[in-house]
Amino acid sequence: MKYRHEWKHEINFLDQQILLSRLKAVMKQDSHCINGTYEIRSLYFDTPKDSALFEKIDGVNCREKFRIRYYNKDTSYMILEKKGKINGLCHKESCPISLSEVRSILNGDLGWMLESERPLCIELYSKMKSSGLKPKTIVDYTRYPFTYPAGNVRVTIDFDIRTNMFPHEFLNPNCLTLPIEDSPKILEVKWDEYLPDIIKDVVSLTGRRVCAFSKYAQARMYK
Repeated sequence: MKYRHEWKHEINFLDQQILLSRLKAVMKQDSHCINGTYEIRSLYFDTPKDSALFEKIDGVNCREKFRIRYYNKDTSYMILEKKGKINGLCHKESCPISLSEVRSILNGDLGWMLESERPLCIELYSKMKSSGLKPKTIVDYTRYPFTYPAGNVRVTIDFDIRTNMFPHEFLNPNCLTLPIEDSPKILEVKWDEYLPDIIKDVVSLTGRRVCAFSKYAQARMYK
């Protein structure tokens, strides 16, 4: 399993404009962008005791969370992901999941998961049965994504972060969402073995420090 480094910074509108100017000069925009951005909708899972939420708040060293997401309101392609973190390093596993399968999960029909040839679906089934993991919260946001081949670097700026507390609305592109508190903009920098100096210079902002921002944790402010 491959682990990656990750930095997160809360930034303001002026920071965003400065960074976009720099990033466009040295990095390539993601091919899936529409006018420079794309929209992401994620459905996060948690246990009845909110284990994923409190592990994040408490800074537990080894933790994981499951989510399903799709892009630009297009449910024809969705992915199931498990994101893990250990000793400050991140890893992510993912597999495709169909619209009908997501509907089944939302309706509590899980039997099909045992017949799946995708290990991640089977693992999710196991966690849902053993620890009561279930769909919890919807998180929407818009992203500026950039890539750089050396170091396998990915830099993103996320903004207009919103949430909906009703998981059954996940497949409704027009469901009501609420902005999270102060609706911050988040700069994320991810890389493998090394971060090239040119990228360090590009993302450097005076007075901005690495933070541990979690969209899921912030989205839970309403629930």
